[in-house]
Amino acid sequence: MNKSIFTPFLILLLSVGVYAQSQTGKASFYADKFEGRTTASGEKYKHSKLTAAHKTLPFGTKVKVTNLANNQEVEVVINDRGPYVDGRIIDLSKSAAEKLGFINLGLADVKMEVIDAGDGKGKTQPVSIEKVSVDEKEFYELSISRLKPAGFGVQIGTYQELVNLMRLSENLKNSYKRDVTIQVKVINGVKYYSIILGQFSKRSKAGGFLADIKKKFPDAFIVEFDRL
Repeated sequence: MNKSIFTPFLILLLSVGVYAQSQTGKASFYADKFEGRTTASGEKYKHSKLTAAHKTLPFGTKVKVTNLANNQEVEVVINDRGPYVDGRIIDLSKSAAEKLGFINLGLADVKMEVIDAGDGKGKTQPVSIEKVSVDEKEFYELSISRLKPAGFGVQIGTYQELVNLMRLSENLKNSYKRDVTIQVKVINGVKYYSIILGQFSKRSKAGGFLADIKKKFPDAFIVEFDRL
């Protein structure tokens, strides 16, 4: 990576992308052993609720999932992260899988469509940047570069306010001495900004960093740049 773009005030690597309004791939569902466990959003998993896990969509996002084999549909709310298996795009609660009619099969080919972006916060958003004060006389020097990062990073959260994003990005860079990448997503015409810390060559290295910051950022999770 070109280190000349770094500044003493703020590092902002802008990875511009549009999150697809729909995805097609395989869906799985939670095993019974996960009943009552805490999800990445802070909610407890209950098989009777129509919820799901997705790698990147903001918590609270409502999506419609269609089983391509039988055209059965269900609407679920994203409250967890995953699935981290190649080819799988969503992990559904057991009741959602029952409505799609693939409990006995284990997997289903589905189409997933975003129908409501929600507030993107979830119940345990670790940092509410909307509450970070920004002085009207603050100045930031920005060096912005579009890039195609490789490897893995740790996503801290997804937010809407760009002005406060600058303050948070600076704080994270100074605290953790890691590159900060901002991914831009557009969901139902609304822009969201995901803050991703670090660029690691191996998932295990990203996992070690995630473990170090998990107490402060319980919502954080690993992303693979090539799949964003």
